[in-house]
Amino acid sequence: MHSQAGGGSDFADFIEVFDDALDREQCAQLVERFSASGDSVPGRIGGGVLPELKDSRDLTITGREPWRDAEAMLNAAVFKGLIAYLRRYPHTLIAPLMLEVPGENGARHRLTAERLAAMDDASLTPVVQTVLRPGAINLQRYTADRGGYPYWHCELYPRDAHGETLHRHLLWTIYLNDGFEAGETEFLYQRRRIAPRAGSLLIAPAAFTHTHRGNRPLGGDKFIATSWILFQRAERLFGAS
Repeated sequence: MHSQAGGGSDFADFIEVFDDALDREQCAQLVERFSASGDSVPGRIGGGVLPELKDSRDLTITGREPWRDAEAMLNAAVFKGLIAYLRRYPHTLIAPLMLEVPGENGARHRLTAERLAAMDDASLTPVVQTVLRPGAINLQRYTADRGGYPYWHCELYPRDAHGETLHRHLLWTIYLNDGFEAGETEFLYQRRRIAPRAGSLLIAPAAFTHTHRGNRPLGGDKFIATSWILFQRAERLFGAS
């Protein structure tokens, strides 16, 4: 998995693209299954179905038994990318919480960027899984020359009484096809456009700093899998109050 570092310079824009998170055959199979499914619905945003803001066909595969294999495959690919993302930006994990990890002789130590860098993947994985969790995965189709998500938006906002949308920490998208023009994921403040490439994984922060939109694909339909990486809920992290 190769990472296209943020912005192509020493400046960190916190937008990472990991090539070949899935291979092209895996992507093609997901596109075929999605296209054959009769369960897709008009794409929704926080305010409901507003095709002038988002014009897509969506299928939430999380919680659907026939899609459990696809969900597991996508979450595994994203987790591998997440580990790489955390190694580039360790404070994604350690700045929001004062984490401790086991040390020698049973002692516990505050997790620092230096300690995180020294941990192998097997040691880091349970720490990540303690703090973060996967969101529901959506497969989306944007019809050529019409579909898109042109509204500038972010992924972090108050929506429900349980605050699920406020638990979103990172967004991710796996592009499932290419071979069309435009259709980029465009980030407003970073002035950066991510061109879809089948199998590549995009990870970026969910908050307003990374306001973005999905540009209209030209000459071919665009297919993606997308979701979020969320914080565990407080009662899971800290116990019942």
